[in-house]
This record gives sequence, structure tokens and C-alpha cells, in this order.
Amino acid sequence: MAKKDKLIKVFAGPEGTVILLKSRLEEAGIYSIIKNDSSEAFLGVATPFTDLYVRESDLDKARPIISEMKSSV
Repeated sequence: MAKKDKLIKVFAGPEGTVILLKSRLEEAGIYSIIKNDSSEAFLGVATPFTDLYVRESDLDKARPIISEMKSSV
């Protein structure tokens, strides 16, 4: 990943859905990363949503895959 290539949050949802979307993006050659930045994790509270990020340079390529996933959820 290039230093100036910023990560953009493209999806938030249940962990299983995010993992499936990440897999579909990877099949298309799109790098993605899952983040779960729960500030309540230290309390043992699980967050209902997980975030998925892609490189800004891959955003246009990722949009159709993300839209397809959103319409099927």
C-alpha cells in the first residue's frame, strides 16, 4: 500500500457479513481491512458492527461489489 493511499470506511455490519464482503473484494483483487475499534471492549461488551475499509485508490472498483452486498443484506 502506498504511503499516501488512505483507507476509506465502506461498510459496517455484522462480522459474518463483513468477512464475506472482504472475501468478495479479495477475489476481485481489492485490498481491504477489517477494523473493530470498540472502546467498550475492555468491559467485555461486544459491538454489533464491524467496519470494513478499502484503499481510496480501489474505491471505484469496490463500489459495485459493496452495492451488491448491501442490496442482499
